[in-house]
Amino acid sequence: MVDSGRLGTVVGIDAESAFRPMSARRLLVLGGIGLILVGMLFGDIFAVFVLHQNAAKVGESLSSAAHAAVAGDARAVALSFQAVGSFLENRGTKVDTHVHMIAFGYLALMLALFEPWVALRESTRKNLAWTFLFGAWLLPVGVFLIHYVGLAYSPLEAIGWASIFADFGGALVILATLAYLFGVARRFRRPEWAAKEDGLLADRSMAGRVLFAGGLGLVLLGFLHGAYYAGVDLYRHEALDYSLLSEMTSTAAARNGTAVDTAVGEYGELAGEKAVNIAAHAHAIEFGLLAMLLGFFQGYVRLCESWKRNWAWLLLLGSLVLPVFVLLELRLGLLAGGIADAGGLLVILALLAMWIGIVRYTGEMDAGSVSMGARG
Repeated sequence: MVDSGRLGTVVGIDAESAFRPMSARRLLVLGGIGLILVGMLFGDIFAVFVLHQNAAKVGESLSSAAHAAVAGDARAVALSFQAVGSFLENRGTKVDTHVHMIAFGYLALMLALFEPWVALRESTRKNLAWTFLFGAWLLPVGVFLIHYVGLAYSPLEAIGWASIFADFGGALVILATLAYLFGVARRFRRPEWAAKEDGLLADRSMAGRVLFAGGLGLVLLGFLHGAYYAGVDLYRHEALDYSLLSEMTSTAAARNGTAVDTAVGEYGELAGEKAVNIAAHAHAIEFGLLAMLLGFFQGYVRLCESWKRNWAWLLLLGSLVLPVFVLLELRLGLLAGGIADAGGLLVILALLAMWIGIVRYTGEMDAGSVSMGARG
């Protein structure tokens, strides 16, 4: 699987931007892909073991609240809604953990692309990369713990320790990102940086082209589905949302238990339909952006060209399978959910292979670029 041929030679790459071990760019690329990997793996585990069970418990608690209202039991209504709040908090913190890890991974890859245009010393850039990655891990871990830690031993009345550490992690990410932006702005004020080029952007391997084209197609597919949903179903769903909630209220007031069950069931179906459409739209765009970002770094994946192409196609296949079968969950049930999770697993495997290839990279592309520049 090791590439014994040419990984690519590009004229004019800056020596400071070489992909050396422990360089700022390498830290951001490996750390960013690592964040996306863990975030996706966590999301797959959450979808299989928590998401559907949690939704069922929310539905049961809403039904209990409605029946308690029919019976005129105010205390039971309050307890049922407290249970709903707890289930939603549990779900919300898991979703936020998943989303923040992946989002910070994307941001790390984008910052890695901008490395050669950041007019700061390599040591400073490396410190900023470590700061960014520390904050990018601290925030989602803190968010995950919010549901379990709560306000225990907190010095503040409404914010617990988990939230405090999560906010601190977010502040580190913001500071590191602002420092990178300052470095980019500083570059344009220094003439000696104006002529520097990055050979990474000039690499046009087949795997990179596959990822660019496939990623663009996924983003377009996600946009088209979002436009269709907004034009055809969104306003209908919003009207149904209001009418079903009103129906639940009126039937509870009329003490009609059968009608309450019907309204709660219809409301659950509506929530599921909205959720799968939004998830399919978001995942298609998210995976498309991921594919395009990874396309820039294929020159640093130390695998043979055929294997790089195979992993690129596998990533695109999983990126298409997941949103399509998420959309089909209401029709096919758990079968579609299982296939969607398998699609996510394909993306994880492809990402892991690329991450290992980048770890194994020993400098062929940079060495070739430097030697070509010296000859020129």
